[in-house]
This record gives sequence, C-alpha cells and structure tokens, in this order.
Amino acid sequence: MHAPATTPPTIRAPWGTPDTVFDRLTGAWILERTIEGQATMTGMAVFTPTAQGWSRYREEGRIRLADGKEFDGHREYLFERAPGGFVVHFAESPPRLFHAIEVVRDGDALAGSATHLCTPDTYDSSYRFLADGSFGIRHTVHGPRKDYLSATVFRRHAG
Repeated sequence: MHAPATTPPTIRAPWGTPDTVFDRLTGAWILERTIEGQATMTGMAVFTPTAQGWSRYREEGRIRLADGKEFDGHREYLFERAPGGFVVHFAESPPRLFHAIEVVRDGDALAGSATHLCTPDTYDSSYRFLADGSFGIRHTVHGPRKDYLSATVFRRHAG
C-alpha cells in the first residue's frame, strides 16, 4: 500500500507575483543611493497607502556631494496599482505620469523597466525585486542637460 501523495509546502517568495509587488512595497525601507561621480545618499524611504488606494512614497536622507559637501534631501512620488505592476507619478496636483512598470519574472527576481522623456533628456529606469526581499531602482539619464546613472538599493527597515 502506498502512502498518499502530499503536496510540498508552498514557499512564499518575498515579492510573490507581479500583481503582489505593489502591496509588498508598503512600509519603511533603508535606502542607499549612488549617483556615479556626483553624490551618494543614505536615508529612509516609506510607502504609505492612501485613501484612494495608491501609495505615497517619501524618501528623506543625507546627501554627500563628490566635493564632500553634505545636506538633507527628500523626494516624493505616488505609486498606483496596475495589472502586473504599478504606475509611478510625480507627487504634484494633479499627479503627473513618470512611468508605468510592467513587472515580469527574471530568474529568481522580478523586474520591470520604462523610459520617460523629460525633454530634452531621457530617463531609462529599471526596477529589480530580489529573492532576499530587497529591491533596486536604476535611472540612466542621457541628454544635453543631464548624463548620469543613479542606482538605489532598498532594504526592509527592521524597526
């Protein structure tokens, strides 16, 4: 007599599926940013759900320029749920589209990318949600006014 087949336990990946990434962003994150050759930033980012079902992103931190000067900085965006990903808006009234990210499986990670034209410069942005629960955002900016790579790593704040 054979024992009944059992289903192996489900392993819950930290990000789940492309449709669950938006919800799993909620909360506090430690951020570390490098803008190649120009600056670094360390600080905190928080995703807070809004009454409209969106998520308000606010980052605050200490910026250190290549010449050693330091100052505090902050930035805000609005994230909107979308099928298979999310849409990022500038936190203006009314909100203005930055880019829409379709999230897809990429090996052990989930990833998405988009391009935003901020005439005359172009922002190529990519998001990568890793198996360890962290995520990264890279903005490659090209144009006559701006030319840089900004890379930010986010790790869940434990407190």
